[in-house]
Amino acid sequence: MSPLNETKLAFVARHAIAIALSVMFLCPIVFLALTSFMSSDQSLTANLWPTAWHPGNYAEVFARTPLPRYLLNTALYATFATLFMLLASVPAAYALAKLRWRGRTTIFVAIVCMMMLPPQVTTVPLYLMWADYGLTGSLWPLVLPMLLGDAFSIFLLRQFLLTIPDEYLDAARVDGCGEWRTLLRVVLPMAKPGIAAAAMFQFFYAWNDYYGPLLYTSENESAWTLSLGLASFRTLHAVQWNIVSAATLLTMVPIVVVFFFAQKAFVQGVTLTGVKG
Repeated sequence: MSPLNETKLAFVARHAIAIALSVMFLCPIVFLALTSFMSSDQSLTANLWPTAWHPGNYAEVFARTPLPRYLLNTALYATFATLFMLLASVPAAYALAKLRWRGRTTIFVAIVCMMMLPPQVTTVPLYLMWADYGLTGSLWPLVLPMLLGDAFSIFLLRQFLLTIPDEYLDAARVDGCGEWRTLLRVVLPMAKPGIAAAAMFQFFYAWNDYYGPLLYTSENESAWTLSLGLASFRTLHAVQWNIVSAATLLTMVPIVVVFFFAQKAFVQGVTLTGVKG
């Protein structure tokens, strides 16, 4: 056996579990992609490879559903929810991680308890409140609460900010920086990986959210997101799995592109446990 083949076999042996998991993850996506190019009749058979390729299935999706409008609604929901979350959660996490004040531990425990609270518990009172304000039928009931922060994001950012040495903050205060200026000039540049991770978690959640749009926008199709529109599309065209598969792939492409360009910051924010100076 040549040295090159031995090297390949050694690589496969060392990464066998990762390769197996990758194959398990990719198989459904490949199957979905192949199905999206099949004819309507073949998609119901056991034949996994298209006998004839039908790229027109993707054009059919745009002809049958207002996909660009769903995409715009989803992008607006995910973007504004993420921005509002960061606007509120970063200062809250900074206060919990780096400031000393009475009741800090109690507030942090309350935030952790909020993470364990099922959203269905508060559905009825929240819906009645937003209905009184006349905001049901839109995405505002899902976006505006982010101005008050998100429990998981505050927890994640606090844990990351704890890894930043206090010496940096003390040096900034000695130079005359107030707390807001210390946060903006010192903490934020050092906390970029953690902020990126929290932002991507929120962005992905909003992009895939089905329960919220179903609850608040179900009576107004013009405000539907991709998840709600895709579910409705699947119900209307359940037999034509080739069209449904094409629509599913189209909804996956934007989020895959976002993760591809931001994966480095995302991984750093999740795995980084300290600041190297």
